[in-house]
Amino acid sequence: MNRLSRNAFLALILTQGGHSTEEYLARLYAVLAPARFVSGLLFSDRRIGFVIFNVSLVAFGLWCYFGPVRNARKSATALAWFWVVLELLNGAAHIIWAMSVGAYRPGLVTAPVLVVIALVLASALRHAHATTNAAA
Repeated sequence: MNRLSRNAFLALILTQGGHSTEEYLARLYAVLAPARFVSGLLFSDRRIGFVIFNVSLVAFGLWCYFGPVRNARKSATALAWFWVVLELLNGAAHIIWAMSVGAYRPGLVTAPVLVVIALVLASALRHAHATTNAAA
């Protein structure tokens, strides 16, 4: 992975942290059935379950960055593509949800940022792959 890919990856994970914070403050765990379900599986108090899930998600992203991505391990590109897909779906779902009701929904403010950074990362990954193939 090139420098842009690594930086975009870290930006995506940090943005997910901000996104999770927005969702918590806006009580996503109380208004979206899948969030209620997952949060309730982890802890009887859905607020705590939501925090546990999201802290674990961001921690996994940071592990990916400080481990495979930063150290250019073989798994780095696959992990980066996993995060691209995850955050594109996440961001798009929030935007579509809010548009379908014509009002703010938890996570909407940071969702477009997730989409943009995920697209930047996807572009950087494609460029790095094309450059590597051209050199070979």
